[in-house]
Amino acid sequence: MNDLRVNDLRSISLNVRDLAASADFYGRVWGLEKVSQDAGSIYFRTTGANHHSLSIHEAPLASLNCVTFAAPDKATVLALHAKALSMGVEVVEAPAGLAQVAGGGFGFSLRSPEGHVFRISADVAAHSSAIEDRTRPNRLSHVVINSVDRVQHEAFFRDSLGFRLSDATDHLTFLRCAKDHHSIALAKAKGSCIHHIAYELPDLDSLLFGAGRVRELGVEMEYGVGRHGPGNNVYSFFIEPNGFASEYTTGMDQIEDEASYVAHDQKWWDSQGLRRPDRWGMVGRRSERLLLATSGKLVNDWNESCTDAISRKMAS
Repeated sequence: MNDLRVNDLRSISLNVRDLAASADFYGRVWGLEKVSQDAGSIYFRTTGANHHSLSIHEAPLASLNCVTFAAPDKATVLALHAKALSMGVEVVEAPAGLAQVAGGGFGFSLRSPEGHVFRISADVAAHSSAIEDRTRPNRLSHVVINSVDRVQHEAFFRDSLGFRLSDATDHLTFLRCAKDHHSIALAKAKGSCIHHIAYELPDLDSLLFGAGRVRELGVEMEYGVGRHGPGNNVYSFFIEPNGFASEYTTGMDQIEDEASYVAHDQKWWDSQGLRRPDRWGMVGRRSERLLLATSGKLVNDWNESCTDAISRKMAS
């Protein structure tokens, strides 16, 4: 078993077309709090102590910029870098101080086989206290990536970064780096891009109040409220101004005993007789807009008139 590993999901960085419209959504609607801003970039925190969980950067096209994982210390960062080099993984930035990133720290970045950039960092600044508002996200929960070759992509996360397999279905592979059932999941797809980004709320009541706020501010729920199979977490899905699928989630299974945990495959899940993808059987089909968003097509096809329309709706 590989003990050299990242130990948490730290943050996600997105390229967005309209910085002001995206900032309004993530702050006023989604419930994040701005911690810093420079030319063309804004960093947001959740209510937890992590310095920031999201950064947005103005660009001609909306896309995934980078996903950052935490390492326990500088020594682990250096060891993971050496391991990546020995495996022939492309290193984008060598280990160094991260003065260019809000919160600083020490880290390096590498590129996955499907072209996504991942940063590993340690010694990042943290907030001294939490924000007391249970209707707002308390941390970044997980990121799901559409993958052309799930086997190769899974091997990258497991071999290079020390992730472990939690579950696999015919459509999704769930990988963990901490006690959470998954911090990364890989979705079977014809192209590689973001499937969705999930933010955790403290409990079911918090999720319902938070989702209610988002709806009251003019953004419709596209799917939910329901409970997943793998991970057992409750979900509610929305779409942000750039066309990224965004999830409020809570109650994910915790893997407390690594030694006894056995990953489940599709055959096992089929044997359980659980409803899919909602255990409760309370919600219907995913909306057509959500299907487009999770496939990456909504991000690619999104135009300024659509962005303007959503911004006006949220402001009204």
